[in-house]
Amino acid sequence: MFVKRTHRGRSALLLAGVALAASSVGTAFAATSLTETGSSLLYPLFNLWVPAYTKKHEGVQINTAATGSGTGIAQSTQGIVQMGSSDAYLSGAQMKKHPSMLNIPVAISSQMINYNVPNANSDHLKLSGPVLADIYSGKIRYWDNKKIESMNSGAHLPHKRIVPIHRADGSGDTFLFTQFLTKSANNWKAHYGTTVSWPSVQGAIGATGNSGMVTALQNNPYSIAYIGVSYKDQTDKAGLGEAKLKNKSGNYVLPNKQTVPAAAAQMVPKTPKSERISLIYAKGKQSYPIINYEYVLVDSKQPNKETAKELKQFLTWAVSSDGGNSMEFLKPVHFMPLPAKARQLTMSQIDKIHG
Repeated sequence: MFVKRTHRGRSALLLAGVALAASSVGTAFAATSLTETGSSLLYPLFNLWVPAYTKKHEGVQINTAATGSGTGIAQSTQGIVQMGSSDAYLSGAQMKKHPSMLNIPVAISSQMINYNVPNANSDHLKLSGPVLADIYSGKIRYWDNKKIESMNSGAHLPHKRIVPIHRADGSGDTFLFTQFLTKSANNWKAHYGTTVSWPSVQGAIGATGNSGMVTALQNNPYSIAYIGVSYKDQTDKAGLGEAKLKNKSGNYVLPNKQTVPAAAAQMVPKTPKSERISLIYAKGKQSYPIINYEYVLVDSKQPNKETAKELKQFLTWAVSSDGGNSMEFLKPVHFMPLPAKARQLTMSQIDKIHG
């Protein structure tokens, strides 16, 4: 039977077709949204990862922010974000309060000790944990102090007051630095953590984020700071000095392709299943003393299966040697890939994520 279609009927069918097509497009391109916040040390790596990953995985949208490890810890444990990036693993007390949280290492990084001493920034001044502890506690106040001079024969050390710069925000870098002081210096009395009640030192400066540390160091001659290695390109460009640190064997070393893996080789085999471990102050003649796992803190119990699936897929890619752990991504931020044992433990953790 032939049915005559009126102009009004054809319009209605056309509109219905457009609506159906729009609905199909919307369904096809609906993205699962994941949010990461926290460590400013890990932030540059996430900024390399996310565009590369989402280009090949259109079904996920990933938002990132450098807010400091303290915020990453707080917002991930509170369920505000899916990923809290942190240089610090959760403490025993935090794990007791949030037992479903996972501490997932995704790479190995290190921390530099940088300084701004005119005419000495290219010298790689030698420093030790006890000397840094004395500087940050106010016991050593001038660059030409005998303890510093004794380590740096021939260096130009002026009689200028040292300006110690510390993180003002809740920082995993502070956690690493104060761990190093605690483990290497008997004279350091403060407890370590992402936030520290710093000793009162004349002229001391607080800065926010690693980028803030670089700026404060650059703007204040005779200052000293602890800065994550992912900002090495910025410190080099600013012409800032980078110290050689005295390791546990008594040798002075810089963080590089030899010294960071040397320290990792000593510490990674000690990693427990939870992967909550300090890699600071490793034994070994070549070991650089301040290295660490970079953590992504994730609640194993996600609100739904789709979020859990996308989260697992992204983290699996991030730690794979042909994905986010390839040197294509790690070299620009001066990170080291996870060794095989650590990657195996990390994959076991990622497998625990469910919706």
